[in-house]
Amino acid sequence: MTLSGAPSEVQSEERRVLWETAQALALGAAAVSPNGAALPPLLFFTDPLRTPRPWEIAARLPAGAGVVYRHFGAPDRLETGRRLREASLVSGVRLLIGLDADLAERVDADGVHLPERALSAAYALSGRRPDWLLTGAAHSARTIRAARDLHALVLSPVFPAGGASAAKPALGVEAFPDLAAQAACPVYALGGLTAANAPRLIGSGACGLAGVEAIQTAFG
Repeated sequence: MTLSGAPSEVQSEERRVLWETAQALALGAAAVSPNGAALPPLLFFTDPLRTPRPWEIAARLPAGAGVVYRHFGAPDRLETGRRLREASLVSGVRLLIGLDADLAERVDADGVHLPERALSAAYALSGRRPDWLLTGAAHSARTIRAARDLHALVLSPVFPAGGASAAKPALGVEAFPDLAAQAACPVYALGGLTAANAPRLIGSGACGLAGVEAIQTAFG
């Protein structure tokens, strides 16, 4: 798909395509499993370098979407977390905190996203805060099969990606359905997603889209 026109028109079209694709994936997943019905169709993953003002994106996301705040130890994480919470409440967006359950409680977040190395913490967190939405990262079939006590997994990279996933080989749309079918919970697609390639995931078994730069570009 080729997008043309003024920058605002291109951005508006990218926004529409990403949100409509995410909703289509969520509807398809909900039809197969009721566990996916309550999940945000679209997850915006923050990054200290690539998304320096994430609360501005959170304020522009459609109601029902989600934000995963990954602070990676940033000294201003409490302030940023509070700004994200304020923006997400206004826009009707759910806020998850990456790994840091204490920060999640301090800012009254809606849940926690666990990196692959910390998926074993899901069991304790699910007991400590049964009201929280818990998601986790996965990069391989082995992790997908082993993951438990999560509401959803975020599988990456589906397409060649930047950031921390730049060195990882892309899984590909063709492999996604088989990988998603091995999970005990719904699975998001993350990594290298754009408005041009996201529609290729329709029918793949993904429960929604997750992204960094594509979402920042479309909703920034």
